[in-house]
Amino acid sequence: MGTIYYGGSATPIHIEDRALAHLKVVITTKLRRGESFTLSWTHPEDQPRGRSTIWLHPSIALRFVFDEPEQPHLSREWMEELANSANTSGGITLAAEEVAGGEPADPQS
Repeated sequence: MGTIYYGGSATPIHIEDRALAHLKVVITTKLRRGESFTLSWTHPEDQPRGRSTIWLHPSIALRFVFDEPEQPHLSREWMEELANSANTSGGITLAAEEVAGGEPADPQS
């Protein structure tokens, strides 16, 4: 389980390493371009019920920490899906299966 440390928040954001690796590419690309957007997720079962959203901005400190030393294989389709959602008014919304470690659901199925 990887972790995002964002700004001065004392609450780390835990996301499965594979999902976090994909998010890292999309987030750093957007922030490098000076673009701001939101990232939302449903709380995992071991946390109080609900969902959270953060506003990602280039001026706010951000750190990604991965449990696994090896980078997972990245899916270009998944990264494109995340990047496209970042460009919407709703921002990126991680689905439960993405946070838990599965591939995103195929919209064709």
